Parts: sequence; structure tokens; C-alpha cells
Amino acid sequence: MATQLAIIGGGIMGACAALAAQREGMQVTLIEPGTPGGEQAASYGNGCWLSPASVVPPALPGLWRKVPKFLLDPLGPLAIRWSYFPRVAPWLVRYLASGWTEGRVMRTGHALRALVRGAPELHAALAEEAGVGHLIERRGLLYIYPSRAAFEAEALAWRVRAETGVKWLELNEDELRQREPELDRRYRFGVLVEEGGHCRDPGAYVAALVALAERQGARRVQARATGFRIEGGRLRAVLTDQGEVPADRAIICAGAHSKALARAAGDSLPLESERGYHAMVEAPEAGPRTPMMPSDGKMSVTMTDRGLRCAGQVEIAGIEAAPNWKRAEILRDHLLRSFPGLPRDLPAERVRFWMGHRPSMPDGLPVIGPARACPDILYGFGHGHVGLVAAPRSAEILAAMLAGRPPQPDAAPYAPARFQ
Repeated sequence: MATQLAIIGGGIMGACAALAAQREGMQVTLIEPGTPGGEQAASYGNGCWLSPASVVPPALPGLWRKVPKFLLDPLGPLAIRWSYFPRVAPWLVRYLASGWTEGRVMRTGHALRALVRGAPELHAALAEEAGVGHLIERRGLLYIYPSRAAFEAEALAWRVRAETGVKWLELNEDELRQREPELDRRYRFGVLVEEGGHCRDPGAYVAALVALAERQGARRVQARATGFRIEGGRLRAVLTDQGEVPADRAIICAGAHSKALARAAGDSLPLESERGYHAMVEAPEAGPRTPMMPSDGKMSVTMTDRGLRCAGQVEIAGIEAAPNWKRAEILRDHLLRSFPGLPRDLPAERVRFWMGHRPSMPDGLPVIGPARACPDILYGFGHGHVGLVAAPRSAEILAAMLAGRPPQPDAAPYAPARFQ
């Protein structure tokens, strides 16, 4: 009899896990309270990048010196709300410690590279199978700087990329201008990572992957998972607000909402929400030919099927706090400064703002592996800034674990036991 697998969460991680499990012959039930690919999901509003160069953890040596600024500047690229600081302080200590030395940063970089290497090709194959091949493009990713000196100031980040096998082309001012004629002239230096790609509509992509899993026999239950029925150390069912869902195995990939479910499975894991925002200009008059990241903004700028999207910002304020839409306005204003062809008097009805929750572990790596109290339950969450790009490889690791095979790549760096 086929294994009855319950997957909790219908975002990019849950969708990829469902398809990977089906390739192993498992019967999948996907438990998700919202619409797959809907605006409630982090998958919907992310920066669209499929970047094999996303190997630099958020915390780098010396970041601790900036903590007072994070608290005092509520609109900075990384901000911590004062009211939430007492609750997040233990997580923040671990976060800073993870990037305390260059050696730690390099180890994290290698672990991230194992998850993101070849990701554009993996996503392209999934999209073709789901009938939405046009949503994945592989035209490279561009990092832009006002000068070569500004690029060299980020030497550690680029050393991590080089050490992990990322290659790039450097573009001088003329080459950058030829490639991106609509870009503001304050940017005079570029770095092109040719192996990168992007998704033209992450929400539609996730919805298509879930629909593919359903066509292949997956059952979708619209409910919120609340816990588990475990008898004799074995999983019998997932508990939801709509009743029990019988299951032999389960994967928790509910993003920023996974913490309570992990606790129900016997583990206290330091998951936190890094709240992110995006601003999107509909029918833009100007924009990039290649998805780009400005060094003076640290946000992704990508042309999508829905409009020109600028995504970024990190706000530590928990899941319940109301959005601070001024942070999204900063992203909009950055777009206007970066592309002079956009009208200065852009009508408000042509701009859409969004806020979501990146599920982040303090060491910059996801949690992939079995629960301590019940190995029938696996974790697949906490991907932080690499959720979209790392989902297919993470799903392959989980599928191998379910099938009893040694996973490739080695899953040791992502083991939940590292927090015990």
C-alpha cells in the first residue's frame, strides 16, 4: 500500500515536496488553508529571483555593531521594532553569532550553494511539466553599483560566491549602459551572474505546480493544521480545524507558521519571521531588461507579468504586527529614482504594495529533517531569503528521506538537531 503522506503548506516548498513525493509513488494530501499561490503566501510576493548566487547569509562579521541603528531607524533596510525586541533578542543573538567569523560564513555559503546550484534548470523543468514553461526565464541576474569601489566594498560577499563556485562577468559603465539603457546613470558598474534566472509570476507558478500535483492524484484539503495524533511513537493523523487527516508520514512546510507545528511534533526551533515588502508598478513605462539588485537598496528589481516589482526590506516585528506601508513606499521611490522613464507623478492606482513573512532560522539555513519525537514527521521550512530558489532541491532531499535513501546533497547542515 502506498505511503499516505500529508504535506502541511501549499507554498513553493509544499508544491515541490508534493511532486517529489509523487515521483516516489506516495499518495499525497496537501493541507493548506488558503489558495495556493494566493496573496497570503510568501511565495506570491517574493523577489522572483532564481539565484544560484544566493549563498551569502544575512549575518556577516561586524553586523552586531549596527544593532542600535536597526532599533532606531524603523525604515532602514533592516529594522527591529522596539516592542518586539525582548521577544526576538535570543534569536538575534544566534543570528549575529552565525556570521561572527568569515569561516562560519563560508560554511553556510557552501551549504546554501548545495541547495541553489542548478535551480533555474530545475524550475524550468517543473514549469514545463506543469504547462507554464513561459514563467521561468534564464537571462541572468545583474548586481549594479555606482562604482567599482562600491563593488569592492562587498569583497567578503563576493569571496563567498567565488569560493562556492559562482562565476560572473564584470561590466564597465559603457557595457552596463548598453545592456540597461533605461537605468539611471548613477550606476556605473555591474556584475552579471549568467547562470541566474527568474520567475515571471511566482503566485501563478505555485498555483500551477499544485494543480499538477492534483492532476497526478494529490488530494487538497482546505484547512489549517493544528497538531498531530501520534500513537506508540508513530504518526496516525494530522489534526486540523476541519478534523483529522489520516497519514503515515507528514512534512511541515508551512513557512513562518511552522513553529507551533514543530513544537507539537516535539521540537522547539528558533523560527522567526523576516517581514518583507514589495512595490509593483503596473504597465511601467521603463524598467530593466535583466533582473537586477542595486547595491544602494539591497532589493530585487524584476519585470514580471503583473508589472515592475521591487522587493526587499527586512523588518523584525513578528507575525501579528500590522504592516508599515512606508517601507513599501521606500521601494516604490527607489524604482522612480532608478528608472527616469517612470513618471514622477505615478498614479496611486498603478502601484500595488504587499507584505509577507520570510520563514528564517538564525543561522541562515533551513531546517530539513525528521522530528525528534516522531521521525514520521519531517521538517522542510526556514528557508529565509532562498525559499523559491531552493525549494526543488530541498524537496528532493525530503523525498529521499521518505524513501529511505541517503539524500543528495548531504542533509547534515540542515538537520533540526543542530538546535537541540
